Amino acid sequence: MTNESKISRLAGALYLVVVMTGLFSLMYVPSQITVSGDSHATINNIVAHSSLFRAGIAAFLIKQVAFLLLPLVLFRLLRPVHQSIAALMVALAVVSVPIALVSLVNRLDALDILIGSYSQAHTPAQLQAQALLSLNAYGNGLLVTTLFWGLWLLPFGYLVIRSGFLPKILGAFLVLGGLGYVAQVFWQILVPNLSFPDFLLFPAAVGEIGICLWLLVAGVRKRQPSAA
Repeated sequence: MTNESKISRLAGALYLVVVMTGLFSLMYVPSQITVSGDSHATINNIVAHSSLFRAGIAAFLIKQVAFLLLPLVLFRLLRPVHQSIAALMVALAVVSVPIALVSLVNRLDALDILIGSYSQAHTPAQLQAQALLSLNAYGNGLLVTTLFWGLWLLPFGYLVIRSGFLPKILGAFLVLGGLGYVAQVFWQILVPNLSFPDFLLFPAAVGEIGICLWLLVAGVRKRQPSAA
């Protein structure tokens, strides 16, 4: 196995961790906990399913560690295509990690407010209000994080397209997916009362899962980079 193949497999493995922990913490856990339009039911679910809520927090932490390492490994693989754009890719990905971790603190705060020792000194109504504030702060932080989750896919997708050793179609999906994430962020800020069209996030799912599996299973073809 060549050095490039080893780097590709490592990148694919890290990406798989990011994808799996992301699906669990950002999709499965909220689907079991959050009740749309009913904050009281959501709070009750957090208390009733605190172990699942904690597992989601733990998975999100693992996701951030893997996502911190992933662009560094991809940089080694894609640097020959265009070093400056590869560095931009790393910067846009890495900057999202501290924002996400700071946001996650609010989720821990909500848990402590509801079932920690803090809960004994306040009325249920006060606890619910404070917990909702923490959850809203987490959601706002996650929205800002999503901006960078979209932005890093733009240089990443470009490098995949220009590489000559990774499928161009996956690079195109990554770019479209990045634009979809960015559009979602500004949509929620500017027109929060209208639902974002979920189909615009489909390219991101195809591109990220596709490139993850390609790196992990197929690796890289013989390097034939286009002129950068």
